[in-house]
Amino acid sequence: MLKRIIKLLAWTFGFLLLLLSGLLLYLRQVALTKPPVVMPTPLSTAPILQPDPGLYTLGNNWFRQSESGLYELYVEGTPYERGVANGRLTQTLVQYQEDVFTGQIHKFVPNGFYLGMLKYMVGWFNRDLDTFVPEEYRQEIYGVSQAASPIHDDIAPAYQRILNYHGAHDIGHALQNMSLVGCTAFATWGRQSADSTLIVGRNFDFYVGDEFARDKIVAFYAPEKGHKFMMVTFGGMTGVVSGMNDAGLTVTINAAKSDVPGAAATPVSLVAREILQYASSISEAYSLAARRKMFVSESFLIGSAQDNRAALIEKTPDAMDLYEPDREYIISTNHFLGGKLGHTALNEEHMRTSASPYRLSRVEQLLVQNATGPNTVARTAAILRDQRGMDNKAIGMGNEKLVNQLVAHHAVIFQPAQQRVWISTAPWQLGKFVCYDLKKIFAQRPTRNEELYEEALTIPADSFLLTQDYRDYVKFHRYRFPFAPRTDLNPDSIVRWNPLSYHAYMLAGDQCLEREQYEQAAHFYEKGLTLETATVQEREHMEKNLQRCKEKML
Repeated sequence: MLKRIIKLLAWTFGFLLLLLSGLLLYLRQVALTKPPVVMPTPLSTAPILQPDPGLYTLGNNWFRQSESGLYELYVEGTPYERGVANGRLTQTLVQYQEDVFTGQIHKFVPNGFYLGMLKYMVGWFNRDLDTFVPEEYRQEIYGVSQAASPIHDDIAPAYQRILNYHGAHDIGHALQNMSLVGCTAFATWGRQSADSTLIVGRNFDFYVGDEFARDKIVAFYAPEKGHKFMMVTFGGMTGVVSGMNDAGLTVTINAAKSDVPGAAATPVSLVAREILQYASSISEAYSLAARRKMFVSESFLIGSAQDNRAALIEKTPDAMDLYEPDREYIISTNHFLGGKLGHTALNEEHMRTSASPYRLSRVEQLLVQNATGPNTVARTAAILRDQRGMDNKAIGMGNEKLVNQLVAHHAVIFQPAQQRVWISTAPWQLGKFVCYDLKKIFAQRPTRNEELYEEALTIPADSFLLTQDYRDYVKFHRYRFPFAPRTDLNPDSIVRWNPLSYHAYMLAGDQCLEREQYEQAAHFYEKGLTLETATVQEREHMEKNLQRCKEKML
Protein backbone atom coordinates (compact mmCIF):
# COMPACT_ATOMS: atom_id res chain seq x y z
CA MET A 1 0.00 0.00 0.00
CA LEU A 2 2.84 2.35 0.96
CA LYS A 3 4.57 1.66 -2.36
CA ARG A 4 1.38 2.57 -4.24
CA ILE A 5 1.11 5.86 -2.32
CA ILE A 6 4.76 6.71 -2.99
CA LYS A 7 4.32 5.84 -6.66
CA LEU A 8 1.18 8.01 -6.85
CA LEU A 9 2.93 10.92 -5.16
CA ALA A 10 5.93 10.57 -7.49
CA TRP A 11 3.66 10.51 -10.54
CA THR A 12 1.75 13.55 -9.27
CA PHE A 13 4.96 15.47 -8.60
CA GLY A 14 6.29 14.55 -12.04
CA PHE A 15 3.04 15.62 -13.68
CA LEU A 16 3.03 18.98 -11.87
CA LEU A 17 6.67 19.50 -12.78
CA LEU A 18 5.88 18.78 -16.43
CA LEU A 19 2.90 21.14 -16.31
CA LEU A 20 5.00 23.90 -14.73
CA SER A 21 7.74 23.32 -17.30
CA GLY A 22 5.15 23.49 -20.06
CA LEU A 23 3.79 26.76 -18.67
CA LEU A 24 7.24 28.33 -18.43
CA LEU A 25 8.22 27.14 -21.91
CA TYR A 26 4.91 28.36 -23.32
CA LEU A 27 5.46 31.81 -21.85
CA ARG A 28 9.03 31.73 -23.13
CA GLN A 29 7.83 30.77 -26.61
CA VAL A 30 5.28 33.60 -26.69
CA ALA A 31 7.86 36.08 -25.40
CA LEU A 32 10.66 35.02 -27.75
CA THR A 33 8.65 34.45 -30.92
CA LYS A 34 8.84 38.00 -32.14
CA PRO A 35 7.22 39.06 -35.42
CA PRO A 36 9.74 39.40 -38.25
CA VAL A 37 11.15 42.77 -39.23
CA VAL A 38 9.37 43.98 -42.37
CA MET A 39 9.45 46.92 -44.71
CA PRO A 40 6.26 48.98 -44.33
CA THR A 41 3.83 48.82 -47.24
CA PRO A 42 1.18 51.33 -48.34
CA LEU A 43 -1.22 48.38 -48.58
CA SER A 44 -1.53 48.45 -44.79
CA THR A 45 -3.49 51.71 -44.90
CA ALA A 46 -4.66 52.01 -48.52
CA PRO A 47 -8.45 51.92 -48.90
CA ILE A 48 -10.10 48.73 -50.14
CA LEU A 49 -11.98 49.69 -53.28
CA GLN A 50 -15.09 48.17 -54.82
CA PRO A 51 -15.00 48.92 -58.57
CA ASP A 52 -18.05 46.71 -59.05
CA PRO A 53 -20.45 45.40 -56.37
CA GLY A 54 -18.96 42.18 -54.95
CA LEU A 55 -15.44 42.77 -56.33
CA TYR A 56 -12.91 44.14 -53.83
CA THR A 57 -9.45 45.45 -54.76
CA LEU A 58 -6.37 46.55 -52.82
CA GLY A 59 -3.70 47.77 -55.22
CA ASN A 60 -3.42 45.03 -57.83
CA ASN A 61 -4.83 42.43 -55.42
CA TRP A 62 -8.48 41.40 -55.60
CA PHE A 63 -11.11 39.28 -53.88
CA ARG A 64 -14.62 38.08 -54.73
CA GLN A 65 -17.08 35.27 -54.14
CA SER A 66 -18.19 33.09 -57.03
CA GLU A 67 -21.79 32.02 -57.51
CA SER A 68 -20.41 28.51 -56.93
CA GLY A 69 -19.85 29.43 -53.28
CA LEU A 70 -16.06 29.42 -53.61
CA TYR A 71 -14.16 32.58 -52.71
CA GLU A 72 -11.49 33.75 -55.16
CA LEU A 73 -8.38 35.67 -54.11
CA TYR A 74 -5.43 37.09 -56.04
CA VAL A 75 -2.34 38.47 -54.28
CA GLU A 76 1.09 39.53 -55.52
CA GLY A 77 4.36 41.17 -54.48
CA THR A 78 6.75 40.76 -51.58
CA PRO A 79 5.98 38.32 -48.76
CA TYR A 80 4.72 41.01 -46.39
CA GLU A 81 2.68 42.70 -49.14
CA ARG A 82 1.03 39.39 -49.99
CA GLY A 83 0.22 38.76 -46.35
CA VAL A 84 -1.23 42.20 -45.75
CA ALA A 85 -3.33 42.04 -48.94
CA ASN A 86 -4.51 38.53 -48.09
CA GLY A 87 -5.43 39.45 -44.52
CA ARG A 88 -7.18 42.72 -45.29
CA LEU A 89 -9.18 41.38 -48.24
CA THR A 90 -10.25 38.20 -46.41
CA GLN A 91 -10.43 39.59 -42.87
CA THR A 92 -13.97 38.35 -42.26
CA LEU A 93 -12.95 34.83 -43.29
CA VAL A 94 -9.71 34.94 -41.24
CA GLN A 95 -11.65 35.83 -38.11
CA TYR A 96 -14.49 33.39 -38.80
CA GLN A 97 -12.03 30.54 -39.41
CA GLU A 98 -10.27 31.16 -36.12
CA ASP A 99 -13.60 31.35 -34.26
CA VAL A 100 -14.62 28.00 -35.74
CA PHE A 101 -11.24 26.37 -35.15
CA THR A 102 -10.99 27.42 -31.51
CA GLY A 103 -14.64 26.55 -31.00
CA GLN A 104 -13.96 23.06 -32.28
CA ILE A 105 -10.99 22.70 -29.94
CA HIS A 106 -13.36 23.50 -27.06
CA LYS A 107 -15.60 20.66 -28.29
CA PHE A 108 -12.61 18.29 -28.37
CA VAL A 109 -11.52 19.41 -24.89
CA PRO A 110 -14.53 20.92 -23.04
CA ASN A 111 -12.81 20.87 -19.64
CA GLY A 112 -11.13 24.23 -18.92
CA PHE A 113 -8.29 22.68 -16.90
CA TYR A 114 -7.37 20.18 -19.62
CA LEU A 115 -7.74 22.89 -22.26
CA GLY A 116 -5.18 24.95 -20.37
CA MET A 117 -2.88 21.92 -20.22
CA LEU A 118 -3.27 21.46 -23.98
CA LYS A 119 -2.33 25.09 -24.53
CA TYR A 120 0.88 24.68 -22.56
CA MET A 121 1.74 21.36 -24.20
CA VAL A 122 1.30 22.83 -27.71
CA GLY A 123 3.43 25.76 -26.56
CA TRP A 124 6.11 23.31 -25.45
CA PHE A 125 6.04 21.33 -28.69
CA ASN A 126 6.12 24.51 -30.78
CA ARG A 127 8.50 26.51 -28.61
CA ASP A 128 10.99 26.88 -31.49
CA LEU A 129 8.52 26.77 -34.37
CA ASP A 130 9.56 30.10 -35.89
CA THR A 131 13.15 28.89 -36.35
CA PHE A 132 11.88 26.18 -38.72
CA VAL A 133 9.74 28.49 -40.86
CA PRO A 134 11.49 30.33 -43.73
CA GLU A 135 11.72 34.09 -43.28
CA GLU A 136 9.59 34.64 -46.40
CA TYR A 137 6.64 32.77 -44.92
CA ARG A 138 7.03 34.33 -41.48
CA GLN A 139 6.69 37.74 -43.10
CA GLU A 140 3.64 36.63 -45.06
CA ILE A 141 2.01 35.10 -41.99
CA TYR A 142 2.75 38.27 -40.04
CA GLY A 143 0.96 40.29 -42.71
CA VAL A 144 -2.08 37.99 -42.53
CA SER A 145 -2.07 37.99 -38.72
CA GLN A 146 -2.80 41.70 -38.57
CA ALA A 147 -6.34 40.83 -39.71
CA ALA A 148 -6.87 38.47 -36.76
CA SER A 149 -9.40 39.30 -34.07
CA PRO A 150 -8.18 40.44 -30.63
CA ILE A 151 -10.89 38.24 -29.09
CA HIS A 152 -8.43 35.33 -29.01
CA ASP A 153 -5.46 37.24 -27.58
CA ASP A 154 -5.87 35.22 -24.37
CA ILE A 155 -4.47 32.25 -26.31
CA ALA A 156 -1.44 34.16 -27.63
CA PRO A 157 -0.71 37.29 -29.69
CA ALA A 158 -2.10 37.19 -33.24
CA TYR A 159 1.17 36.45 -35.05
CA GLN A 160 2.02 33.52 -32.77
CA ARG A 161 -1.49 32.12 -33.11
CA ILE A 162 -1.63 32.26 -36.91
CA LEU A 163 1.87 30.80 -37.11
CA ASN A 164 0.90 27.88 -34.89
CA TYR A 165 -2.35 27.25 -36.78
CA HIS A 166 -0.23 26.31 -39.78
CA GLY A 167 0.53 23.10 -37.93
CA ALA A 168 -3.17 22.14 -37.74
CA HIS A 169 -2.80 19.41 -40.37
CA ASP A 170 0.14 18.01 -38.39
CA ILE A 171 -1.91 18.03 -35.17
CA GLY A 172 -4.53 16.03 -37.06
CA HIS A 173 -2.05 13.16 -37.26
CA ALA A 174 -2.49 12.62 -33.54
CA LEU A 175 -6.25 12.42 -34.08
CA GLN A 176 -6.21 9.85 -36.90
CA ASN A 177 -8.11 7.34 -34.81
CA MET A 178 -10.99 9.86 -34.74
CA SER A 179 -11.23 9.69 -38.55
CA LEU A 180 -10.23 13.31 -38.99
CA VAL A 181 -7.50 12.61 -41.54
CA GLY A 182 -7.96 10.03 -44.32
CA CYS A 183 -7.09 11.47 -47.71
CA THR A 184 -6.99 9.78 -51.12
CA ALA A 185 -5.03 10.89 -54.20
CA PHE A 186 -4.06 9.34 -57.53
CA ALA A 187 -2.61 10.26 -60.91
CA THR A 188 -2.49 8.79 -64.42
CA TRP A 189 -0.37 9.53 -67.47
CA GLY A 190 0.80 7.93 -70.72
CA ARG A 191 -1.44 5.08 -71.81
CA GLN A 192 -3.48 5.36 -68.62
CA SER A 193 -4.72 8.87 -69.59
CA ALA A 194 -7.02 9.42 -72.54
CA ASP A 195 -4.88 12.23 -73.98
CA SER A 196 -1.60 10.75 -72.62
CA THR A 197 -0.98 13.77 -70.37
CA LEU A 198 -0.96 13.83 -66.59
CA ILE A 199 -4.25 13.89 -64.63
CA VAL A 200 -4.17 14.20 -60.83
CA GLY A 201 -7.17 13.79 -58.52
CA ARG A 202 -7.44 14.08 -54.75
CA ASN A 203 -9.91 14.15 -51.85
CA PHE A 204 -8.72 16.24 -48.91
CA ASP A 205 -10.50 14.42 -46.10
CA PHE A 206 -9.40 16.61 -43.20
CA TYR A 207 -12.47 17.07 -41.00
CA VAL A 208 -12.72 19.64 -38.22
CA GLY A 209 -16.45 20.20 -38.55
CA ASP A 210 -18.74 21.37 -41.34
CA GLU A 211 -18.38 25.01 -40.31
CA PHE A 212 -14.61 24.82 -40.74
CA ALA A 213 -15.06 23.63 -44.33
CA ARG A 214 -17.75 26.18 -45.20
CA ASP A 215 -15.66 29.03 -46.65
CA LYS A 216 -13.11 27.72 -49.12
CA ILE A 217 -10.76 30.08 -50.93
CA VAL A 218 -9.24 29.48 -54.36
CA ALA A 219 -6.10 31.58 -53.99
CA PHE A 220 -3.97 32.71 -56.92
CA TYR A 221 -0.47 33.89 -55.99
CA ALA A 222 2.02 35.90 -58.06
CA PRO A 223 4.95 36.09 -55.63
CA GLU A 224 7.96 38.34 -56.03
CA LYS A 225 10.14 35.22 -56.34
CA GLY A 226 9.36 31.77 -57.69
CA HIS A 227 6.44 30.45 -59.68
CA LYS A 228 2.93 31.78 -59.86
CA PHE A 229 0.57 29.22 -58.39
CA MET A 230 -2.93 28.44 -57.16
CA MET A 231 -4.06 26.60 -54.06
CA VAL A 232 -7.27 25.63 -52.29
CA THR A 233 -7.20 27.13 -48.81
CA PHE A 234 -9.18 28.94 -46.10
CA GLY A 235 -8.95 32.17 -44.15
CA GLY A 236 -5.56 32.77 -42.51
CA MET A 237 -3.82 29.81 -44.16
CA THR A 238 -0.77 30.49 -46.35
CA GLY A 239 0.43 26.87 -46.39
CA VAL A 240 -0.54 24.43 -49.14
CA VAL A 241 -2.55 21.21 -49.01
CA SER A 242 -3.60 21.13 -52.71
CA GLY A 243 -2.07 23.33 -55.41
CA MET A 244 -0.57 23.74 -58.90
CA ASN A 245 1.97 26.22 -60.26
CA ASP A 246 2.49 27.80 -63.69
CA ALA A 247 5.18 25.25 -64.52
CA GLY A 248 2.57 22.50 -64.31
CA LEU A 249 3.81 21.10 -61.00
CA THR A 250 1.16 19.91 -58.52
CA VAL A 251 1.42 19.17 -54.81
CA THR A 252 -1.05 17.34 -52.59
CA ILE A 253 -0.38 15.96 -49.11
CA ASN A 254 -1.51 12.73 -47.44
CA ALA A 255 -0.90 12.01 -43.76
CA ALA A 256 0.96 8.83 -42.84
CA LYS A 257 1.14 7.22 -39.40
CA SER A 258 3.40 9.13 -37.02
CA ASP A 259 4.81 8.63 -33.57
CA VAL A 260 3.95 11.29 -31.00
CA PRO A 261 6.05 14.34 -31.97
CA GLY A 262 8.71 15.49 -29.56
CA ALA A 263 9.56 18.98 -30.78
CA ALA A 264 8.74 21.60 -33.37
CA ALA A 265 9.75 21.42 -37.02
CA THR A 266 8.49 22.85 -40.30
CA PRO A 267 4.72 22.39 -40.70
CA VAL A 268 3.86 20.06 -43.57
CA SER A 269 1.74 22.69 -45.33
CA LEU A 270 4.70 25.09 -45.49
CA VAL A 271 6.98 22.39 -46.91
CA ALA A 272 4.33 21.84 -49.59
CA ARG A 273 4.09 25.61 -50.14
CA GLU A 274 7.83 25.91 -50.72
CA ILE A 275 7.76 23.05 -53.23
CA LEU A 276 4.84 24.61 -55.09
CA GLN A 277 6.45 28.03 -55.25
CA TYR A 278 9.97 26.99 -56.21
CA ALA A 279 9.92 23.59 -57.97
CA SER A 280 9.15 22.76 -61.58
CA SER A 281 10.07 19.06 -61.61
CA ILE A 282 9.95 16.01 -59.35
CA SER A 283 13.70 16.15 -58.72
CA GLU A 284 13.52 19.82 -57.69
CA ALA A 285 10.59 19.05 -55.39
CA TYR A 286 12.58 16.25 -53.75
CA SER A 287 15.58 18.51 -53.18
CA LEU A 288 13.43 21.17 -51.55
CA ALA A 289 11.66 18.66 -49.29
CA ALA A 290 15.03 17.22 -48.23
CA ARG A 291 16.06 20.61 -46.82
CA ARG A 292 13.24 20.70 -44.28
CA LYS A 293 12.82 18.83 -41.01
CA MET A 294 9.26 17.70 -40.21
CA PHE A 295 7.88 16.35 -36.93
CA VAL A 296 5.22 14.12 -38.53
CA SER A 297 5.17 11.63 -41.39
CA GLU A 298 3.72 12.67 -44.74
CA SER A 299 3.40 11.66 -48.38
CA PHE A 300 3.67 14.43 -50.95
CA LEU A 301 2.15 13.43 -54.27
CA ILE A 302 4.06 15.48 -56.86
CA GLY A 303 2.68 15.72 -60.38
CA SER A 304 4.89 17.26 -63.04
CA ALA A 305 3.95 18.38 -66.54
CA GLN A 306 7.66 18.67 -67.29
CA ASP A 307 8.21 15.01 -66.40
CA ASN A 308 4.68 13.96 -67.53
CA ARG A 309 4.34 11.68 -64.54
CA ALA A 310 3.84 11.71 -60.79
CA ALA A 311 5.77 10.39 -57.82
CA LEU A 312 5.51 10.24 -54.03
CA ILE A 313 7.96 11.95 -51.72
CA GLU A 314 7.62 10.00 -48.47
CA LYS A 315 9.07 11.77 -45.46
CA THR A 316 9.28 11.18 -41.71
CA PRO A 317 11.11 13.16 -39.03
CA ASP A 318 14.10 10.86 -39.54
CA ALA A 319 14.03 9.51 -43.11
CA MET A 320 12.91 10.21 -46.66
CA ASP A 321 12.23 8.22 -49.81
CA LEU A 322 11.08 8.77 -53.40
CA TYR A 323 8.49 6.26 -54.62
CA GLU A 324 8.20 6.04 -58.41
CA PRO A 325 5.95 3.26 -59.74
CA ASP A 326 6.88 1.05 -62.70
CA ARG A 327 3.48 1.73 -64.28
CA GLU A 328 1.70 4.78 -65.61
CA TYR A 329 -0.44 5.50 -62.56
CA ILE A 330 0.12 6.11 -58.87
CA ILE A 331 -2.21 5.98 -55.85
CA SER A 332 -1.68 7.44 -52.38
CA THR A 333 -3.85 6.98 -49.29
CA ASN A 334 -2.42 7.09 -45.76
CA HIS A 335 0.46 4.64 -45.67
CA PHE A 336 3.91 4.55 -47.23
CA LEU A 337 4.59 2.51 -50.37
CA GLY A 338 8.33 2.80 -50.96
CA GLY A 339 10.97 0.22 -50.10
CA LYS A 340 12.62 2.40 -47.49
CA LEU A 341 9.63 3.46 -45.37
CA GLY A 342 6.95 1.01 -46.48
CA HIS A 343 8.36 -1.82 -44.36
CA THR A 344 8.84 -0.05 -41.05
CA ALA A 345 7.04 -1.57 -38.07
CA LEU A 346 4.93 1.57 -37.61
CA ASN A 347 3.80 1.62 -41.25
CA GLU A 348 3.05 -2.10 -41.35
CA GLU A 349 1.03 -1.87 -38.13
CA HIS A 350 -0.93 1.05 -39.57
CA MET A 351 -1.64 -0.94 -42.73
CA ARG A 352 -2.89 -3.86 -40.66
CA THR A 353 -5.22 -1.81 -38.46
CA SER A 354 -6.41 1.09 -40.65
CA ALA A 355 -8.65 1.59 -43.68
CA SER A 356 -5.82 2.92 -45.84
CA PRO A 357 -4.85 -0.26 -47.80
CA TYR A 358 -8.49 -1.08 -48.54
CA ARG A 359 -9.07 2.40 -49.96
CA LEU A 360 -5.96 2.15 -52.13
CA SER A 361 -7.13 -1.19 -53.50
CA ARG A 362 -10.54 0.26 -54.30
CA VAL A 363 -9.02 3.16 -56.26
CA GLU A 364 -6.85 0.71 -58.19
CA GLN A 365 -9.90 -1.40 -58.94
CA LEU A 366 -11.81 1.60 -60.26
CA LEU A 367 -8.83 3.03 -62.12
CA VAL A 368 -7.43 -0.07 -63.78
CA GLN A 369 -9.22 -3.33 -63.11
CA ASN A 370 -12.76 -2.16 -63.94
CA ALA A 371 -11.86 0.66 -66.32
CA THR A 372 -13.38 0.62 -69.79
CA GLY A 373 -10.58 2.77 -71.18
CA PRO A 374 -7.93 5.33 -70.23
CA ASN A 375 -8.63 7.86 -67.47
CA THR A 376 -10.29 11.22 -68.10
CA VAL A 377 -11.11 14.24 -65.95
CA ALA A 378 -14.75 13.12 -65.77
CA ARG A 379 -13.77 9.61 -64.65
CA THR A 380 -11.42 11.10 -62.07
CA ALA A 381 -14.36 13.02 -60.59
CA ALA A 382 -16.46 9.83 -60.56
CA ILE A 383 -13.71 7.95 -58.69
CA LEU A 384 -13.35 10.74 -56.13
CA ARG A 385 -17.12 10.48 -55.54
CA ASP A 386 -17.24 6.67 -55.35
CA GLN A 387 -19.22 5.29 -52.39
CA ARG A 388 -18.84 1.55 -52.93
CA GLY A 389 -16.46 -0.92 -51.40
CA MET A 390 -14.43 -3.58 -53.20
CA ASP A 391 -16.31 -5.24 -56.06
CA ASN A 392 -18.98 -2.51 -55.75
CA LYS A 393 -20.16 -3.84 -52.41
CA ALA A 394 -22.33 -1.47 -50.35
CA ILE A 395 -20.57 -1.04 -46.99
CA GLY A 396 -22.48 1.88 -45.50
CA MET A 397 -22.32 5.61 -46.16
CA GLY A 398 -19.34 7.43 -44.68
CA ASN A 399 -17.22 4.32 -44.12
CA GLU A 400 -13.53 5.29 -43.87
CA LYS A 401 -12.74 2.49 -46.35
CA LEU A 402 -14.61 4.39 -49.05
CA VAL A 403 -12.93 6.78 -51.46
CA ASN A 404 -15.75 9.23 -50.77
CA GLN A 405 -16.21 9.27 -47.00
CA LEU A 406 -18.62 12.23 -47.16
CA VAL A 407 -16.31 14.42 -45.07
CA ALA A 408 -14.03 16.04 -47.67
CA HIS A 409 -12.97 19.63 -47.10
CA HIS A 410 -12.48 19.71 -50.87
CA ALA A 411 -11.68 17.58 -53.89
CA VAL A 412 -9.51 18.81 -56.73
CA ILE A 413 -8.52 17.60 -60.21
CA PHE A 414 -5.45 18.90 -62.05
CA GLN A 415 -4.52 18.83 -65.74
CA PRO A 416 -1.00 20.27 -65.42
CA ALA A 417 -0.07 20.36 -69.12
CA GLN A 418 -3.23 22.34 -69.88
CA GLN A 419 -2.91 24.52 -66.73
CA ARG A 420 -6.46 23.60 -65.72
CA VAL A 421 -7.81 22.78 -62.28
CA TRP A 422 -11.27 21.60 -61.22
CA ILE A 423 -12.41 22.27 -57.64
CA SER A 424 -15.42 20.72 -55.93
CA THR A 425 -18.21 22.79 -54.45
CA ALA A 426 -20.34 22.01 -51.40
CA PRO A 427 -21.42 19.71 -50.00
CA TRP A 428 -18.13 17.81 -49.73
CA GLN A 429 -17.16 16.68 -53.26
CA LEU A 430 -20.77 16.21 -54.32
CA GLY A 431 -21.42 19.69 -55.73
CA LYS A 432 -20.32 20.67 -59.21
CA PHE A 433 -16.61 20.82 -60.04
CA VAL A 434 -15.73 24.23 -61.48
CA CYS A 435 -12.70 24.66 -63.76
CA TYR A 436 -10.12 27.44 -63.68
CA ASP A 437 -7.61 28.11 -66.47
CA LEU A 438 -4.48 29.43 -64.78
CA LYS A 439 -3.16 31.06 -67.95
CA LYS A 440 -6.32 33.18 -68.19
CA ILE A 441 -6.46 33.97 -64.47
CA PHE A 442 -2.92 35.31 -64.32
CA ALA A 443 -3.32 37.27 -67.55
CA GLN A 444 -6.29 39.37 -66.39
CA ARG A 445 -7.09 42.08 -63.87
CA PRO A 446 -10.85 41.93 -63.28
CA THR A 447 -12.64 45.27 -63.18
CA ARG A 448 -16.15 43.79 -63.04
CA ASN A 449 -17.60 41.16 -60.72
CA GLU A 450 -17.84 38.43 -63.35
CA GLU A 451 -17.40 34.68 -63.07
CA LEU A 452 -13.84 33.50 -63.66
CA TYR A 453 -14.32 29.75 -63.97
CA GLU A 454 -14.73 28.02 -67.35
CA GLU A 455 -18.47 27.35 -67.41
CA ALA A 456 -18.32 25.02 -70.44
CA LEU A 457 -15.93 22.69 -68.57
CA THR A 458 -18.04 22.36 -65.41
CA ILE A 459 -18.59 18.82 -64.13
CA PRO A 460 -22.22 18.52 -62.92
CA ALA A 461 -23.14 17.85 -59.30
CA ASP A 462 -23.43 14.24 -58.15
CA SER A 463 -26.95 12.87 -58.63
CA PHE A 464 -26.63 11.30 -55.16
CA LEU A 465 -27.68 14.72 -53.83
CA LEU A 466 -31.20 14.07 -55.13
CA THR A 467 -31.70 10.77 -53.30
CA GLN A 468 -33.34 9.77 -50.03
CA ASP A 469 -30.04 8.12 -49.06
CA TYR A 470 -28.39 11.55 -49.10
CA ARG A 471 -31.12 13.07 -46.94
CA ASP A 472 -30.79 10.18 -44.49
CA TYR A 473 -27.01 10.51 -44.39
CA VAL A 474 -27.25 14.20 -43.46
CA LYS A 475 -29.24 13.14 -40.39
CA PHE A 476 -26.66 10.46 -39.55
CA HIS A 477 -23.70 12.77 -40.14
CA ARG A 478 -24.37 15.02 -37.15
CA TYR A 479 -23.71 12.11 -34.76
CA ARG A 480 -20.78 10.60 -36.62
CA PHE A 481 -17.75 12.11 -34.91
CA PRO A 482 -16.58 11.68 -31.30
CA PHE A 483 -17.01 15.38 -30.50
CA ALA A 484 -20.65 15.45 -31.70
CA PRO A 485 -23.39 15.87 -29.04
CA ARG A 486 -25.41 12.68 -28.67
CA THR A 487 -27.87 13.34 -25.90
CA ASP A 488 -30.75 13.15 -28.37
CA LEU A 489 -29.41 10.18 -30.34
CA ASN A 490 -32.13 7.62 -31.03
CA PRO A 491 -30.52 4.18 -31.61
CA ASP A 492 -33.30 2.90 -33.87
CA SER A 493 -33.24 6.05 -36.00
CA ILE A 494 -29.51 6.11 -36.54
CA VAL A 495 -29.41 2.55 -37.89
CA ARG A 496 -32.42 3.26 -40.08
CA TRP A 497 -30.61 6.25 -41.65
CA ASN A 498 -27.50 4.16 -42.48
CA PRO A 499 -28.53 0.49 -42.32
CA LEU A 500 -25.40 -0.98 -43.95
CA SER A 501 -22.97 0.94 -41.75
CA TYR A 502 -21.18 -0.81 -38.89
CA HIS A 503 -20.64 2.69 -37.48
CA ALA A 504 -24.38 3.28 -37.12
CA TYR A 505 -24.75 0.06 -35.12
CA MET A 506 -21.68 0.90 -33.03
CA LEU A 507 -23.13 4.31 -32.15
CA ALA A 508 -26.49 2.74 -31.35
CA GLY A 509 -24.83 0.11 -29.18
CA ASP A 510 -22.75 2.69 -27.32
CA GLN A 511 -25.86 4.75 -26.60
CA CYS A 512 -27.78 1.76 -25.26
CA LEU A 513 -24.80 0.65 -23.18
CA GLU A 514 -24.56 4.10 -21.63
CA ARG A 515 -28.26 3.81 -20.71
CA GLU A 516 -27.58 0.32 -19.26
CA GLN A 517 -29.87 -1.24 -21.89
CA TYR A 518 -27.57 -4.25 -22.24
CA GLU A 519 -29.76 -6.53 -24.32
CA GLN A 520 -30.45 -3.85 -26.94
CA ALA A 521 -26.78 -2.82 -26.97
CA ALA A 522 -25.68 -6.42 -27.54
CA HIS A 523 -28.08 -6.70 -30.47
CA PHE A 524 -26.60 -3.61 -32.12
CA TYR A 525 -23.00 -4.72 -31.54
CA GLU A 526 -23.67 -8.20 -32.93
CA LYS A 527 -25.14 -6.71 -36.10
CA GLY A 528 -22.31 -4.18 -36.44
CA LEU A 529 -19.72 -6.93 -36.25
CA THR A 530 -21.25 -8.64 -39.31
CA LEU A 531 -20.64 -5.52 -41.43
CA GLU A 532 -17.51 -4.05 -43.04
CA THR A 533 -15.61 -2.38 -40.21
CA ALA A 534 -13.15 0.39 -41.07
CA THR A 535 -10.47 -0.19 -38.42
CA VAL A 536 -9.28 -2.92 -36.10
CA GLN A 537 -9.69 -0.55 -33.16
CA GLU A 538 -13.40 -0.09 -33.87
CA ARG A 539 -13.95 -3.82 -34.25
CA GLU A 540 -12.18 -4.44 -30.95
CA HIS A 541 -14.29 -1.71 -29.34
CA MET A 542 -17.51 -3.46 -30.37
CA GLU A 543 -16.21 -6.90 -29.33
CA LYS A 544 -15.18 -5.60 -25.91
CA ASN A 545 -18.49 -3.86 -25.31
CA LEU A 546 -20.45 -6.88 -26.54
CA GLN A 547 -18.65 -9.06 -24.00
CA ARG A 548 -19.41 -6.50 -21.31
CA CYS A 549 -23.11 -6.58 -22.22
CA LYS A 550 -23.21 -10.37 -22.06
CA GLU A 551 -21.62 -10.34 -18.62
CA LYS A 552 -24.19 -7.80 -17.42
CA MET A 553 -27.07 -9.92 -18.75
CA LEU A 554 -26.00 -13.02 -16.80
